[in-house]
Amino acid sequence: MRMILAAALVAAIPGFASATEYQVHQKGNQFDTSMVKVRVGDTITFMNEDPHHHNIFSLSEAQPFDLGSFRGGESRKVTFAKDGRIDVECAIHPGMKMTVEVAK
Repeated sequence: MRMILAAALVAAIPGFASATEYQVHQKGNQFDTSMVKVRVGDTITFMNEDPHHHNIFSLSEAQPFDLGSFRGGESRKVTFAKDGRIDVECAIHPGMKMTVEVAK
């Protein structure tokens, strides 16, 4: 019983919860998902599986970012620092859109 209580207390302390890394694949000028739900501190790796460049960015107030242009076979990561809705797009292919929901 003490071990379970100790584990629950440690998990409740900020900074002790382990972060999760997710992968989003880009193929055929599309993301392989339209939405991902993550928690603050989690990371998404965007993996370009197309034979050409993509440029993944967000202008969302919760966390704006621009991963720059990266070629097929490469990947880029984003770690989410605060909660909110983040709309993600490709600057090169306007039809590529997805949403990241970040919770505390």
